[in-house]
Amino acid sequence: MKKISRKQFIGLSAAALAAAVTGVPALGNARDDLIIKDGLKGNRFLTFNAIIRVNQIEVTRNKNIGHDERKLHTPERLKQFRKAIELGLPEARITWAFSWLALQDESKDYIEIRKLVTEYHHKYGDDITFIPGAYFSNAYNTREQVNLDLTEALSKISGIVGNGYRSKSIVAGFLAAENLKYLAEKEKIHVCQGNIWSQYAVDMQDGDGSVSYPYYPSVEHFCKPAQGNNDFIDCVNLDGWTMDFLAARREGNKDGFNSRMGVGPIETFQKYGVETGIKEVLHTASIHYDKGFELNKFAWVTNCWELSLPMDGLTTFFSAIKKRWPSVISVTQGEFGLLWRNHFKSNNFDYRFEERGSGIGGSDENMEIRWFMNKDFRLALLHDWQLKTREEVIDFTKYDLTAKEPEELTRSWSLLGTINQKQTRPQDKPIKLSGLNEKDKNLIFKRIPELRY
Repeated sequence: MKKISRKQFIGLSAAALAAAVTGVPALGNARDDLIIKDGLKGNRFLTFNAIIRVNQIEVTRNKNIGHDERKLHTPERLKQFRKAIELGLPEARITWAFSWLALQDESKDYIEIRKLVTEYHHKYGDDITFIPGAYFSNAYNTREQVNLDLTEALSKISGIVGNGYRSKSIVAGFLAAENLKYLAEKEKIHVCQGNIWSQYAVDMQDGDGSVSYPYYPSVEHFCKPAQGNNDFIDCVNLDGWTMDFLAARREGNKDGFNSRMGVGPIETFQKYGVETGIKEVLHTASIHYDKGFELNKFAWVTNCWELSLPMDGLTTFFSAIKKRWPSVISVTQGEFGLLWRNHFKSNNFDYRFEERGSGIGGSDENMEIRWFMNKDFRLALLHDWQLKTREEVIDFTKYDLTAKEPEELTRSWSLLGTINQKQTRPQDKPIKLSGLNEKDKNLIFKRIPELRY
């Protein structure tokens, strides 16, 4: 295989990148003969999903529980949105996700919007896909209905784009294991934004308990990494928004702090304005692009931005990241997921993250958190670095235990472990590492021997 430079990597068309990770030759581009030897390690990735809908919360095909957003979805607004991204990072490739109603609406504006997004696919290499159930499909639909929605929506998108087009991924917010399995086996789609890391007591569904970087999910629960071949779903499960780990340990908006603060626009630019908001965005990104890159040998930041939201900070988001980390590679989430899939054939990952707070919102300036995430468990250690206190365990979630997703329609889809970071149960009170039982400590020390005291 021919190794290529970062400049050549960025210059690859979407088709060429897909060819690089799947081994299937691409056609129709002079650069499509370039092959990436290993496109994951040694690179910093940025993925960005843009949501186009009709109603704010389209929980089923014919039930809405949010606001009508038609006036916020116009061809002119779409052009402004894509131009703002191009101004910030000209080579950026993003993922557009249409809701069910946005795919079906036959008004002049939505017909033109679908046409424009198709043009962006050809011009920039953007991916076009579907978002079922407004991030919360399984809280309001049966698994059978979700599968039907996926099949019909993907077919509709293929027809809109034409020329045999096929979406590279799905944007779903949360997606049940059975639906992820259906995507992989029936639809042959192997990447899904299927979990929102740490989400609890926010919006319409809870789903805390997963790892924050890509993993192959278990057939038992979408938050659980597969433990072996009999437990394995060949669909890379991706987080939806990169979080500030210190803010994310909180329960919803408890004590006035938004637990979803990180790179997302609502919790940064809209909450604090662009000047302070971008400080938090860059702080969150630095967790991954600086120390995280050192620890994991690759780094990934992802964002999701609805077209209906204000565009304040959109250009700044891309330009500031590019200025601080010139090597960043902005690809669609499908392309990134396939690169990860090409590198990791099983859940043999070992993710590690370290953060000291930004001092903004719930990101306590005096606190330091360390996360360890692997197939066997996730572990978070927290301490006050200014007072030099001893670390305490604030989350220990084992994945070698049997898990079960809800059978009823409910918002409660979290996988809560021995100790959960949100501290919603009496057992979640932080403890010293030495306070865990011997079996759990041996499991941790086997994976992370440097923690042995």
